[in-house]
Amino acid sequence: MNDGIEEPKRRDHFSAEELDGGWMSWDLKDPTRFNAFIEPLTVRVETPTEDGRPRARVRMLPERKHSNLGDNVHGAVTLALVDIALFAASHQFGSLNAGHSVTLDLSTQFVGAGRVGEPLDALVELVRETGRLIFLRGLVVQGEGDGHIVLSFAGTIRKASTK
Repeated sequence: MNDGIEEPKRRDHFSAEELDGGWMSWDLKDPTRFNAFIEPLTVRVETPTEDGRPRARVRMLPERKHSNLGDNVHGAVTLALVDIALFAASHQFGSLNAGHSVTLDLSTQFVGAGRVGEPLDALVELVRETGRLIFLRGLVVQGEGDGHIVLSFAGTIRKASTK
């Protein structure tokens, strides 16, 4: 539990550069942390769902170092993208700042193999937000029109205390 820990400001820990096409950088300033293994990452707000809930897209560019022996994106890399995407998207939704919030649960279903050398996107939508929890779900996709589904997921974030 993180009771009593304040949420640090995004600018203190992450880059926040505006990029083309509505994208923002989402990279830690400390290259010795785990996130650096799958960076560079970018995030952008997408069109809301039909019922008005916010959505965001978080993108990584998988390289050979992210591959398994089958020359596909390693499942652990895809899981890392999803976990980080929960936080990047929630920040874009205005639900939290990056930092000491935690993933409470993450359920995933692998549907297809991720392909090395093309963008791998986590499409994240906000299901519900309470005072302390953020419920999210989405898909990891690749290809034209997001036609290649790699993974589906649902996750919950516990927000850090503001005390």
